[in-house]
Amino acid sequence: MMSNYKRLHPITAISNFLKELKQLIAPIIIFLFIGRGGHKESIWEYIPIFFMMLMILIVLISGIVKWRRFTYRLEEGELRIEYGLLVKKKRYIPFERIQSLDLSEGILHRPFGLVKVKIETAGNSNVTEAEAELTAIKKSEADEIQQIITEAKKSSVKIETNDVTFDVEQSNEIIYQISNKEMFIMASTSGGAGVIVSALLAFISQFNEMIPYEKIFKELSHLVESGVFLIIFLIVLILLVAWIGSIVVTLIKYNGFTTKLSDGNFIITRGLLERRQTTIPLHRIQAVRITENPLRQLWGYASVFIESAGGSVADKESMNVVLIPIVKKSKIPSILGDVLTDYNFHTSFHKAPSRAKNRYIIREILKVLPISAGLAIAFWPIGLLSIILLAFFAVFGLLRYRAAGWRVEQDQLSLRYRGLLKHTIFMRKNRIQSMMVKQSWFQRKLHLASIFSTVKSSGSRKTSKVYHLELSDVNRIYQWYRK
Repeated sequence: MMSNYKRLHPITAISNFLKELKQLIAPIIIFLFIGRGGHKESIWEYIPIFFMMLMILIVLISGIVKWRRFTYRLEEGELRIEYGLLVKKKRYIPFERIQSLDLSEGILHRPFGLVKVKIETAGNSNVTEAEAELTAIKKSEADEIQQIITEAKKSSVKIETNDVTFDVEQSNEIIYQISNKEMFIMASTSGGAGVIVSALLAFISQFNEMIPYEKIFKELSHLVESGVFLIIFLIVLILLVAWIGSIVVTLIKYNGFTTKLSDGNFIITRGLLERRQTTIPLHRIQAVRITENPLRQLWGYASVFIESAGGSVADKESMNVVLIPIVKKSKIPSILGDVLTDYNFHTSFHKAPSRAKNRYIIREILKVLPISAGLAIAFWPIGLLSIILLAFFAVFGLLRYRAAGWRVEQDQLSLRYRGLLKHTIFMRKNRIQSMMVKQSWFQRKLHLASIFSTVKSSGSRKTSKVYHLELSDVNRIYQWYRK
């Protein structure tokens, strides 16, 4: 038992320093520009630089002090942590409350054989962050802590929760491992190019005053004079570079993605630069979601996510847990069927009635009708090409209609719906937190209604919604849930 007080690795002081320094980037940039200039005639002109250096020094000292005052140990069935910059704080976490230990290896950790350990607990009142975090410890120590806590929790052979029982067995079975082919398909169809372009534009917007817009405008004017084809070439080139960038980001993030089943937990590992290991206990799973983006759907591929109770809303990884990043959709029932035995993934769906088709199409057309009309009037007659936009959204509405579906069987509700992505979600009745039925005036005339079902997901809630279903079908779903 690790009963002696231990400190984190000294690299934690640097990590603390960099973390706090990131919050001061904007003030530092401001002071740099205030203090810039060639010749300084008075010592008072150096004050911004001195003040900036003083802030950096304070941040560095506070990072070192935080590291020195942070200690941890395992004693009497508890993880005991003492920390605090000015006031000494103590936190005792009983082993039975610890749901999972998530490990990650960043760029600072790997050269020293270190990992960061994030402790997730049951009933954590603070949904914005993990219960506790060991920023940098030896991997051997992390393994020892994990083993001690696991052994302590194995005093009971079964974990029972909400009428669902999981047998805890000694196992270490790989249920999914990404292949090179799947990595290439996922990276090529990730749709991250738009994210990269948006991030670049957001970054540039932070430096509006420094960008010579007049000069850029003049250069663009010359480009326009050079011809339309040159402009098209430059746009295509930018999109190509963004697409290649999204491929690189995806390959780095999901490199070596593996999902294992070990002692009643899903163990998910992935990453090239930062190696992450996430533990999801089976009894924390609230729902299973299959997602298809338009490109992958053409090739029959999908991704599998799980909605899990626990985690923090500030942690995007825990908010959107990827169980299988990409796989043939037809293989999902065989992969998960033997593991999540309480779910039926072979469901056939009841579709929305044919009279709901126009509701879906009109709903989408109305979203862009003002824009299309404005373009047509402002750029007449070329603006009439904006009719293509209406046609595009009409097709999108038709796709949403075709995707809509539901199924109730025993204690499982399955819903299918589409935004830009197509989602199929499987929920156990005892995991559904709330259900709501909505009916507009137009729906009432057609005897249609919409269903909204909510489950808990990482300190927040995740709602699935299917519009314009048969009113009798919606009432059937609602009565099933009320019973």
